[in-house]
Amino acid sequence: MKSTYEEDTEPLDNEIRLTTYADMVRFSKLQEEGSPDEFKLSAEELQKMSGLSPAFRRKLSREVTKAFTGKDGAETQQSLLAQAITGYAFLDVIEPVYNLEYLSRLYEISTYNYAACNAKTSNIVGLGYQFIETRKTNDAIDGITDEKQLERARRKLSKLKQDLQDWLDQCNSEDTFQETLIKVWTDYESTGNGYIEIGRTVRGDIGYIGHIPAKTMRVRRTRDGFVQLLYGKLVFFRNYGDQKTPNPILGGNDRPNEIIHLKKYTPVNQYYGIPDIIAAQNSLAGNEFAAKYNLDYFENKAVPRYIITAKGAKLSPESERKLLEFFQVGLKGKNHRSLYIPLPADTPESKVEFKMEPIEAGTQEGSFDKYRKANRDEMLLAHRVPINKVGTPEGVNLAVARDADKTFKEQVCRPAQMRLEKKLNAVIEEKTDALIIKFNELSLTDEDTQSKIDERYLRMQVITPNEVRIRKGMIPLEGGDEVVDLKGDQAAEQAAQAGNTRQRSQERQANSPDISGEGRNAKGDGRQAE
Repeated sequence: MKSTYEEDTEPLDNEIRLTTYADMVRFSKLQEEGSPDEFKLSAEELQKMSGLSPAFRRKLSREVTKAFTGKDGAETQQSLLAQAITGYAFLDVIEPVYNLEYLSRLYEISTYNYAACNAKTSNIVGLGYQFIETRKTNDAIDGITDEKQLERARRKLSKLKQDLQDWLDQCNSEDTFQETLIKVWTDYESTGNGYIEIGRTVRGDIGYIGHIPAKTMRVRRTRDGFVQLLYGKLVFFRNYGDQKTPNPILGGNDRPNEIIHLKKYTPVNQYYGIPDIIAAQNSLAGNEFAAKYNLDYFENKAVPRYIITAKGAKLSPESERKLLEFFQVGLKGKNHRSLYIPLPADTPESKVEFKMEPIEAGTQEGSFDKYRKANRDEMLLAHRVPINKVGTPEGVNLAVARDADKTFKEQVCRPAQMRLEKKLNAVIEEKTDALIIKFNELSLTDEDTQSKIDERYLRMQVITPNEVRIRKGMIPLEGGDEVVDLKGDQAAEQAAQAGNTRQRSQERQANSPDISGEGRNAKGDGRQAE
């Protein structure tokens, strides 16, 4: 039995269509026609792909012939058996739990999924990165006592950082290194998998770093590499760091590129990750149908805007035609138009009456408003993205938004950055062991607050001026590696502030109504009178 959605709409070739609620929540089997799996190829179709070695083609033909033949040339006539063995078996790759093509499209057709994925991408890899000294490098710098040697070491490190940045950007002529990371992390959030391609020169040095679309990649069953299928061509990739595994299935390339595979862990599958939106698939389905319902209101609504009644008179065919033309054509895009309708005169038996009554003159509201908001909250909860990161919603006060940002930074962004840093530092280590990459973190303090913190630490001799300047990307000053030497009055003032020994300061702090750095509630969000 077809659902109303399927009966009332015809699917388009380039549009994802849903049929029933059950189909919507089963992502792995949803829209095979609209989101085909390119790896589900028959043996005949697979042999037409480019990139296969002649030896693999012959092996493929022998295996197919052997599998469906018997004694003395007898063979099966069941075509379904041959179709059941797809490219996954021939290429020895694992089929993902969910359709990667559909998950890629889902990133764009779901508003809140799109916003949440972009919010995490922006705050994890979109804030930029920097190169910092390793612990070994810092220990070596701390051991330098000569000022001139220390200055030379700092200049050398500064030049090394610049050379490393230039090298990363030169490893891809189309995208900068940060653009590559944004593409990879967008795939990671939308499909649960991200792939970084590493290409080497003839000498074995890294010469290319790029992004590969996650929907085109499959993991080999024995975990000895990956296979990509795109535009009818098959390509084999090794794992990063593996430069010895031979190309098992493809020809024409004895030095395959390497892959760094990022995946969101799931107990369901050990080969692929799954995106966060899977946990909120029911809410996503509800919003999809609610949006379609509201669209149908405008496209197929059968309720008229006006009812015209004529009592005691009969309009001529010409008058009826002009009246219908006026409402159907004459009112569109024109304001305050006049309508003249000739009516017959009253008679002793009847009185002529003509009325126009509006049916829907008021403001029309969208249906399922509360339901859609509940679904929105559930989808953002699955992503663990605070609502203030995807817009400016009503009823979110500043204090709540600040706490949500702190939780988002500490529980979502920073752990993800640490995992990615570990993967990328293996690449950086091939160039130098003096520096490591570190992503910039989401800032919870403004410039004014940060300057007060720096000033307090400088006066307390916790940090040096050069540490502040280096963090801000400024050139270190001569003599700036020493702590600030406070004079007599300054030292006494600092001791009084640190110990909070003044009675006036103690009273002021005790009576302070607000905590420093905390935002106030929005107007109307405070405590309500009982």
